[in-house]
Amino acid sequence: MDISQEVLRIKSKLIQRRRDFHMYPESGWLEYRTAAIIAEQLSRLGYHVHVREEACKSASRMGVPQPEVLWYHENRAIEEGADPRWVERMRDGHTAVVGVIRTGKPGPVIALRFDIDSNDLTECSAADHRPVREGFASRHENMMHACGHDGHAAIGLGVAELLAGCKERLTGEIRLLFQPAEEGSRGAKAMVDAGWLDGVDYLFGGHIAFRSKMLGEIVGAVGGFLATTKINAVFTGKAAHAGAAPEEGRNALLAAASAIVHLNGISRHSEGATRINVGTLKAGSGRNIVADKAVMELETRGETTELNDFMKKETIRILEQTAKLHDVDCKWEIVGEAPGAESSPGLIPLIRQEAEKMGNVKSFVPRMDLGGSEDVVYMMNRVQKQGGQASYLLFGSPLTDGHHQVRFDFDEDVLVIGTEILVRLVLACQEG
Repeated sequence: MDISQEVLRIKSKLIQRRRDFHMYPESGWLEYRTAAIIAEQLSRLGYHVHVREEACKSASRMGVPQPEVLWYHENRAIEEGADPRWVERMRDGHTAVVGVIRTGKPGPVIALRFDIDSNDLTECSAADHRPVREGFASRHENMMHACGHDGHAAIGLGVAELLAGCKERLTGEIRLLFQPAEEGSRGAKAMVDAGWLDGVDYLFGGHIAFRSKMLGEIVGAVGGFLATTKINAVFTGKAAHAGAAPEEGRNALLAAASAIVHLNGISRHSEGATRINVGTLKAGSGRNIVADKAVMELETRGETTELNDFMKKETIRILEQTAKLHDVDCKWEIVGEAPGAESSPGLIPLIRQEAEKMGNVKSFVPRMDLGGSEDVVYMMNRVQKQGGQASYLLFGSPLTDGHHQVRFDFDEDVLVIGTEILVRLVLACQEG
């Protein structure tokens, strides 16, 4: 099989799928339409398809929306073309999909991971924004593929199609993991706990662009993942008339604002980089009312899991103690989390070897620090702890705007590159 020619043969399909997913973005645990399309395509290609509890452990999911939100998006997905039979099997936010080829022949177990969720952003509507100009902009308010996961899902289906086309050549077992809820680091752990990384010899994941902005560049091993914790905190006080009886109130807004100041004063650590950010604060009901409720969304990060644990513990201590100081209640919840990780350096020569066979690859970078967080690390750590190898790649592409920005868009030729390198890596690992 001429892999390069086979990928070019399906290029238009890769672009069409990416644009379809881009038009109908779905946030974490709400990816019913996306997941139903993926499951149906995998089934048609002859994969054993696993969904619901088979694909992700329900109790291990983090940050799952409320039942009424899930119900609304289940019905919307069906209205927008999702097969009701698949949606029924995915109800209550079980939107992970696993496609498996079991060859029955001795060989390695190889897993590939593709994230599929969108960001909570409303896409730019300017006429010069390419998705608007070419008719594939998001149709969902406050949901947009601003991180390239629409491209990742398209690459995953492209890989699935090409591997199914050479099934007789395969040995061992291939597992394609389509993961929901990467944003907020909420989804990978549930798939790990469902057992899909057990016994894996090789794991590959990847991301479009990020720190690699040149089309034709492949980064073979990403390291420097920051461990992270996502926390929601609710401060509850007592409302009162701000003019007539302010002393009767207990000000949740003031408590939350005070906590933000103290959170940003957490000491930096001598052993490495740490981060904290309060992303949202929603509080109060009127200018003349002592606020009785404040809702905060924040995150911590650390260069290592231990450094992030330091930040997390300090954060929780400050939330609780500031609430006591202002005589209000504070309930907090961890809604997402990921440890630190490093790609396996032993895979770099193999990735370089396969990248150099590709005519559309102009540059190979052995290793690059991510400088951010990604919950694929749960999968990488599980594989490595069992003696397997795992690497996270970057597929270079110029961008019209940065990740998580409303004008985000990438060069769709990167879909061909991402698909080809992953297919080559699967076949190379099978050949030892």
